[in-house]
This record gives sequence, structure tokens and C-alpha cells, in this order.
Amino acid sequence: MKYIPTQLIYFFHNRTTQRNVLLLLKFFLFLAVLISIYSIIFHIIMLWEGRSYSWFTGVYWTLTVMSTLGFGDITFSTDFGLFFSTIVLVSGIVFLLIMLPFTFIQFFYEPWLVAQEKARAPRELPEGTSGHVVLTNLDPITKNLIRKLEQQKHDYVILAPELQTALEISDLGYNVMLGDYGAPETYKRLRIENAALVVITNDDMTNTNISFTVREISETVPIVTNADHKHSVDILKYSGNTHVFQFMDMLGQALGRRTIGGGMGANIIWKYKELLIAEAPAMRTVLEGKILAKTRLREKTGVTVVGVWERGKFVAPTPDLKINSTTVLMLAGSTEQLQKYENKFGFFCSKQNADVPVLILGGGRVGRAAASSLTERNIDYRIIEKSPNVVKGNKYSIQGNAADLGTLHKAGIKNARSVIITTHNDAINIYLTIYCRQLRPDIQIIARATNESTVSKLHRAGADLVMSYASLGANTILNHLKPEEVLMALEGLSVFRVPVPSSIIGKTLIETKIRNETGCSVIAITTLEKMLLSPDPYVILKQDDELILIGTVEAEQCFVEKYA
Repeated sequence: MKYIPTQLIYFFHNRTTQRNVLLLLKFFLFLAVLISIYSIIFHIIMLWEGRSYSWFTGVYWTLTVMSTLGFGDITFSTDFGLFFSTIVLVSGIVFLLIMLPFTFIQFFYEPWLVAQEKARAPRELPEGTSGHVVLTNLDPITKNLIRKLEQQKHDYVILAPELQTALEISDLGYNVMLGDYGAPETYKRLRIENAALVVITNDDMTNTNISFTVREISETVPIVTNADHKHSVDILKYSGNTHVFQFMDMLGQALGRRTIGGGMGANIIWKYKELLIAEAPAMRTVLEGKILAKTRLREKTGVTVVGVWERGKFVAPTPDLKINSTTVLMLAGSTEQLQKYENKFGFFCSKQNADVPVLILGGGRVGRAAASSLTERNIDYRIIEKSPNVVKGNKYSIQGNAADLGTLHKAGIKNARSVIITTHNDAINIYLTIYCRQLRPDIQIIARATNESTVSKLHRAGADLVMSYASLGANTILNHLKPEEVLMALEGLSVFRVPVPSSIIGKTLIETKIRNETGCSVIAITTLEKMLLSPDPYVILKQDDELILIGTVEAEQCFVEKYA
């Protein structure tokens, strides 16, 4: 039903449709005249036979005979009358049963179906459209990005090059426009000069074609694109892309950084001026099994625990929070403060043999990027891969099936500190997570998820950390749409900056009860003079100060509603 107004607008503004409707109306007029003539002749013959009927009866008789219903309640008694009935019957078969259906289908029904399809896949955005995000592909990254855009009430449209593809996307409930990727006119109809961002996630050659064409229409619109191959990065930048990312490589490096060991107790995931936010797995550290308040982290290092991850769920910190082996601390502080944390709490148990490898299950792009990250940290690793082309000539690779027990033992599963599961198949990743958890209940398991819906499944299967390809890509793109709100590379978590609300000016941070009432944590306060990292709870908030907060999307919304 929601498409009917759009369909009617297209239907009655199309010149061909207007001409067809006019022809259809002329045909109906001809039928009306013919029925009128037959009704008049019916009255004349009936009077000749000595009978009289009303004018409406004449129309009724004509329609029953022409439509071949022929109820038989009114008939002629003379041969002339029967001959006239035959003429009416034959003309009815020709005009009502043959010509009318075909005329109606050709001049009305078929154009109406076309209007329905074109309304679902329009070829132009309305005049005045601005601030929208243009997407050129529907993949896991853009699906996740669309969900975030809808949460923030930000307009978007997906450009589809073929009608069938456009209709399929429309049936899924997304906003779509039909147009040729390589035609400059397409981007004029997309109002590209008024767009807030263009996101291109097709293959490298298509990405180059699209960005190069977009630049013919607008030199200023920001373009974010994904590069499948390293050698394509320079070409994509030359073709006009503002930002070029290799999301597969970024995912692999993020997975590698999250392994325990190698002197990396805290993994920095966000930076703003001197403020850093880092993840710190508690597994095999002196913090494991302790209550948060008793660790005295803030007193000893200056860092602030702004939250913890427990199997993919973000939890606001409380003094009585117990730190488990599966806990990942979210820390905020300066470089010096995080280094103090590293020195005091980032030391891993001495029983952990520094020479044991990290197992990487899958030797594709993500797996190789994870291996590169481990090499930078001087951590030994073994890649398990079935393809002989990947294994050939690589002393750190083992050819075989990661689900084979013998292969895992050969790679060192008994002593490995961590397992990174990197295949592109989410079902295989779930299977391998369960398998490795059964073999080694104490091992750290880090898994990749392609689709966002798999993240919770991998956590239930036993993964300690899960990195979503869709979430990482969507958050990275969204950072360039709204730089004032920097989303973390973890699903559902955001850092945002706001001026101190007028209702809490003059209060101390602890008096505002922001964390208790909204779920957001204040990680820094920017004053006219400097930035206060890990601010003291008793600092007084002033009118010109700016708060930097962290929290889930829901917590951020709660803060906005409370202090709007």
C-alpha cells in the first residue's frame, strides 16, 4: 500500500501512459455508444412486436446478450428480432470478450505493472534531496551500516544497476534507485552533489569506475571505498576516492592484536588527542578472579575502567564486578597511564611459555593479515590451511584440515596460547570454535564473523573475542560521516562529545550520576585550558567544558533524551 501514491504519480505523469489511457477511454466511449444504439433498436423492435419495456431494460438486455450471459427472460418472437439478437451477440463476443481484455491489458494493466516496478525502483531522487548516504552494493558491511543509519534517522539510498536486482533489494525493505554505474546522468539523478557520503563496496574495477564517474559530477562529495587487493589502493585513490580501506586486512590485524602475549596487555583501539581507549584481556593476568574495586587500577595506574566485555556483551563497571578469564577490560587513559597498566597488570603468568605458537585456522587474506600482526609483536604462529598454494614455501604454515585432530596436534594445539579462527564461512567458524573449546577449555579463542548475526553464536560456542567484519567496516565508514561521534570497532559501542548540559553545570561529576542514570561513562573532560583524562569524580563541571563519553548505542540515546 505504501507504494500506491508513488505509482499513481509515475503512472499519470508518463506521456506514453497518458496516451494509452486516452485510447482506452475512447474505446469505452465507443462501447457506450454501441450499447446505446443497441438499446434504442431493442425498443423499436419490441414496439413493432407489440411489447413495451423501460429504457433501463433495453440496456440490461443489450449487456446480457453482448456478454453471452443470455438470461433468456427477455426474447424476441420474430425472425427479425432473433437476427438482431445474433448481431448483438457476435459484436459482444468481438468487443467485450476479445478486444476489451486485450485493450485493457495493453493500455492500462501492463503500464500499471510497470509503474509498480518503477515506483519500487525509481530512477531519480526527488528534487531537494540532500544529506543522504549513497551506497552502491548490498553486502554485510552496508547492511550493518544501514541499520546504524536508520537508528540515527539518516537517509540513504542503494544504487542498483539492474531492474531485477533493484526489485529484490526493494522487496527486502531497503531504499533503492535504479541506474547505470558508469553513466554521469545516474549520479545527477542521485543528487550526488548534495550527498553527505558515497560508500562504494563493489569489486576493485567497479569501484574505480563508480568513483571516477562520481568525480565528473562532484569534486567535493566524500567517497569511502573498499579495496580487495593491495595494488588497487593507489588506483582507487587516483580515481577520486577520499578514503580507501582494506577491511579484510584491517580485520585480520585486529584479530592478531587481540591475542594474549607479546608484551601487549592493552590493545589501543581508539585515540583522540592524548586520550586513548584500549582493550585489555584479563585472561592469564594477575587481575583474573579479582573484584574490580580491590584491584585499585585507577589509584595505581591512573587509567579508568569504562566498561568490560563479557562474551560480546558490554557491561558498565561497578565496584563489585568480578573479573573473569573471559573478561576484556575497556581502559581509558594517556599513553603513560596505559604503560603503567602494562607494567603492573599486563604481565602474563610465568607458566606461559613465550615460545609456544598462536594457531591461525585459515590462510586467506584475514589469516595472513593476522599473521603479519603477530610478526610485528614477535609472536610465533602456525597457519593451518588446506590450499597447497598458500602453504607452499611458508615455514609457518601447515597444510591440512583445521577440523582434523592430527593436524591440530601437529600445529601445537596442546600448548598453544591462542587460536584465531579466520575462515570466511561463519558456519565453519562456529564448528571450529566448539571443536577447539572442547580440546582446550583454557585456551584463548578469537573468531571472525562475516555476518553480524553470527557474533552471538560464536560467543555461545566458546569464543572469548569475536570480531565482526560487517561491524568493523560499518563503524569505520560511519566515522567519516559523523566525525564528532567516533564509533568503536566493536558492535554497539560509541564515543561521543557533548557540551556540558546546562542542568549539571556547577555540579561535581559524581553528583550528576551520569553512569547510573544513563549507562554512559565520562572518560575525559575538555576545558578551555586542557583535557582532563580519567577525571576525578569530584571535579566541578563548568559552562565551557566538553564531556567525552563512552557507552552503548542505547546508553547514548538515554543520555541524549535526558540532557537534550
